[in-house]
Amino acid sequence: MFGVVFPNRSFPLDISTFTQIDGTHWLLDMNHFVGESYDSVTEICIFLLNTYSLPPDKALALYIQSPGSPFLFCGAVTLSRPSAVLSLPWPEPGGGTVPQLTAADAPPLSAKIGVSVEDLAALPSLDVAAERRIERLAMKVGENLFNFMQSFCGVDGSKLIVPMDILDRWFKKFQERAKRDPDYLKGFAL
Repeated sequence: MFGVVFPNRSFPLDISTFTQIDGTHWLLDMNHFVGESYDSVTEICIFLLNTYSLPPDKALALYIQSPGSPFLFCGAVTLSRPSAVLSLPWPEPGGGTVPQLTAADAPPLSAKIGVSVEDLAALPSLDVAAERRIERLAMKVGENLFNFMQSFCGVDGSKLIVPMDILDRWFKKFQERAKRDPDYLKGFAL
């Protein structure tokens, strides 16, 4: 049905590595894989196997859970996108309101990776981390423009006055700097 690889950390792991909860849900206990250093695993590649036919309106969604935290959606694969490398932004342990339903002498809760077959239309995005990177990039470019404009502003009562060619001047400076310094744009993509 599906498999996963932790880049630079594992060989491909198939569905048999996961505990099947029911016909559409699987869990991987990270204690069996990396112990308590689960948060050092920052990426996962999930892929559909050729022998499995996922309905076109369904997706295989991937979630992560730190000990004591709720599950966090990371992304999904579909028939039209049969594999994906997803970031794993582990939440802080105990950061949610998940009750601790264990005895005092029970072993500590572990981090988990969950996989679930879900309706494609119900999912927010196929790659949450990519959306966050794009949002951060847009915010940084906007901040750069704002800071540039601020250095040329005048004030007239409650209005800011800027030269008419301010956007052209900013964009020209932005392009020139990007050409001069190949690492300049990488600083925006953090």
